[in-house]
Amino acid sequence: MSDLISIEYGGQTIRRDSAYAKGACTFLLVDMQRIWAEPLLDPTHPMAADSYFMQRVHEIVIPNQVKILNAFRKAGENVCHTIIESLTADGRDRSLDHKLSNMHVPKGAAEGAIIAPLTPTENEPVLPKTSSGLFNSTNADYVLRNLNTRFLVIAGIVTDQCVDMAVRDAADRGYLVTVVKDGCATYTPERHEAALRAYGGYCWITDTETVLARLADLGA
Repeated sequence: MSDLISIEYGGQTIRRDSAYAKGACTFLLVDMQRIWAEPLLDPTHPMAADSYFMQRVHEIVIPNQVKILNAFRKAGENVCHTIIESLTADGRDRSLDHKLSNMHVPKGAAEGAIIAPLTPTENEPVLPKTSSGLFNSTNADYVLRNLNTRFLVIAGIVTDQCVDMAVRDAADRGYLVTVVKDGCATYTPERHEAALRAYGGYCWITDTETVLARLADLGA
């Protein structure tokens, strides 16, 4: 699949990298929570303080996400956050996959909070999910359409899991998806690049500076 194809759609010429439209953009931050973004003490764990993943998250990903977040807010465009969090304290509402994976963030748990640099404002929806796919266990599609979202800009963790699912499912639902490649991370450089190659046909893959320039064109 190519991201360079142009089609006529709704009276407009559309490409995956079409220019953003004022009032039609949403920045989606995927799972930027303390439990995934704060270093672990175990030096053998991929989330250890000196691991590739954690260094990339703190040195590259979070700073870039903050830049884009501030630009979206300044431009008056929408921001949504998704987190992994059960609706119950004991997690009985979780998906079977999350139960089998022993993945459970209790409702309201401190470790499930979004990290401080990305703290949502009162007007930024936070969608708790209990599956890898945002659209499978939340009303994200309903919310995004009510926000008049046409262009969905995605950044978060991890590139080849929850970000991957958000990208593919959003594309299937008719959103024009942008993936910020230097706003995402997974556990190795190889996995990151392989993921981008794998779902590149569903989205426009670009970098932070390009997204910022696009937002500036909207009057950010």
